Amino acid sequence: MDTLIHGTAADGTIRCMATITTEIVREATRRHQTSPLVSVAFGRTLTGTLLLGSSLKQFDRLTVKLEGSGDVGNIITEANAAGKVRGYVRNPTAEAESVNRLVGDGMFYVMRESGFDVGSYSEPYQGSVPIVSGEIAEDFAYYLAKSEQIPSAVLLGVSLQNDEPFVASAGGVMLQMMPDANEHIITMLEDSISYAPKVTELIKSGATPTELLETILGVIDFQVLEEKTVGFACTCSFERAKVLIGMIEKAELEEMLSQDKGATMSCHFCNENYVLDEEMLRELVSAKN
Repeated sequence: MDTLIHGTAADGTIRCMATITTEIVREATRRHQTSPLVSVAFGRTLTGTLLLGSSLKQFDRLTVKLEGSGDVGNIITEANAAGKVRGYVRNPTAEAESVNRLVGDGMFYVMRESGFDVGSYSEPYQGSVPIVSGEIAEDFAYYLAKSEQIPSAVLLGVSLQNDEPFVASAGGVMLQMMPDANEHIITMLEDSISYAPKVTELIKSGATPTELLETILGVIDFQVLEEKTVGFACTCSFERAKVLIGMIEKAELEEMLSQDKGATMSCHFCNENYVLDEEMLRELVSAKN
């Protein structure tokens, strides 16, 4: 079971979040059958999106999109206030020498939406910055600093193994400096991060989210405000697929009925296929009358 915690450190001058996402990344990479390096890039993005969305309010959702020039193409992930995350990659089988070459140059986008699923949709906020490294963690930190003016440290880790499940462990830490954080605290944090073991190794050794923060923050005191279960979950369903297929023009539905004897809709986010048989499709055509 994957978990996420968020809290504060240094008398409320640092907002801190940490999560273990091993099961999430395993499920996402299994569904999309990603290559080893894509699994790392995809897993880091899923984890970073969960951390960034940890303070979402009910009915909010956060979408992160990496639109790079590398062979993986776009990486799109989405998280909600309940700690559910989903995502997909344009080219799941891409290969490269490193994650940054896999992602390439391009743009990093973040969209925040509210009320979409309950009919009280408002104009979304979207921020964007250039991809500065393609290593994912640095790109989240750069986005926060430049687009939301929040100096941050972001540490993301995904480790692989030779046997199934190929994702051995995954997780990350996000630390955000509040406006009243003084230079002494910032220097202490920078030193602590530089001397701490790599977050990938900490997660691989079995560290919990609390233990991740304890190690990364060092002597800086912190307080956990909330802990919650997080997981991979998609909002698609057979009924939604049926509604979407029913919105297709009558002539096209009739063509599908005569040629394919049914219809299939696939969800990009979870790779689930929804199949409408001949009788169901005939009912949709009749409803057009």
